[in-house]
Amino acid sequence: MTDLTKVELQQIKQIVLENENKYQKVNFYLTQIKDVQIQQLLNNIAQDSLNAKQQFISFLNS
Repeated sequence: MTDLTKVELQQIKQIVLENENKYQKVNFYLTQIKDVQIQQLLNNIAQDSLNAKQQFISFLNS
């Protein structure tokens, strides 16, 4: 991994936190919604957010 500046590292951490927050919010909304199509859409959004978070964490750990 190339050396990151403190600013770049802080930006990556912010992206990770934003994706975690998005994942948590969408999962909360899923408990409130009964429409199956909207649930599927929100599930996709939640999974995308979780995947992005995990990719950034993997990058940081490499």
